[in-house]
Amino acid sequence: MKSTFPASLTRCLTVCLAAVMAFSVVSCRRSLAGGGRTLLDLPYVTNGHRRQKLDLYLPAKPTGPLLVWIHGGGWRAGSKDNPPGLAFVNGGVAVASLEYRFSQDAIFPAQIEDCKAAIRWLRAHAKEYGFDPKRVAVWGASAGGHLTALLAVTGQVRDFDVGENLDQSSAVQCAVDLFGPADFPAYDPALPDPMVQRENPESVLALLLGGPLSKKMELARRASPVTWVTKDAAPMLIMQGSIDPLVPMDQSQRLADKLKAAGAEVKLDIIEGAGHGTKEFWATEKLKAIAVFLVDHLKS
Repeated sequence: MKSTFPASLTRCLTVCLAAVMAFSVVSCRRSLAGGGRTLLDLPYVTNGHRRQKLDLYLPAKPTGPLLVWIHGGGWRAGSKDNPPGLAFVNGGVAVASLEYRFSQDAIFPAQIEDCKAAIRWLRAHAKEYGFDPKRVAVWGASAGGHLTALLAVTGQVRDFDVGENLDQSSAVQCAVDLFGPADFPAYDPALPDPMVQRENPESVLALLLGGPLSKKMELARRASPVTWVTKDAAPMLIMQGSIDPLVPMDQSQRLADKLKAAGAEVKLDIIEGAGHGTKEFWATEKLKAIAVFLVDHLKS
């Protein structure tokens, strides 16, 4: 299919930046220009869980790529509402925002199985909605960054592909991982925040895996993006704060190092002084870097 990105890269970046910076204060659902459509709560699993739904934002002439957002929230909270990057729709790009089962609904691998089911459903309905199924990008933050990274490194395996539309691929063409955990067995046991203490049964890590890491080590390895890295991993941009108290910097470093060693394409941006999802990630130059990466890898 012919690319529908604007002829001017500057214009595409400008509208993307404007939307990302405004998404938390203005409902982007009403801001689609030129006759775009918003389709909410589309089930991607037949008669599935109430969280197995997605929102789809379509341009007036959706013949371009698809950008998928996966929200964070410790795998047990968060919302698909008002995803960042919606102004890409005004540049001809379809945008989807996924919900997935939380850890209180089902432990891992339910979360990545849902994300893959959503990608397959989107590909199965690409002709109906008009976007290009061969150009799919995914990005997410925190827990969503973890699931984004897993999608990027497991595109060539079917371990987490279950359910419907199995004739469709769950692979993605590129991924943006914002401070997502990457290597659970390597998680620092001395972290002071109980939310991420690996042996605390109430930590988000233990709740995701169904128990403290020492008792769930094999599942922890399966849940870790580093486990699945090969040279065939999708190109990835990783952004990580240097003083993140919840996802230590070495988590992203481990993933980037393994991707580089395997011969996969990766760029790691360590943001000095940034914590977990702090304002530094939404600075203009960082948003521009995300937009440039997506545009470069979604060209036809």
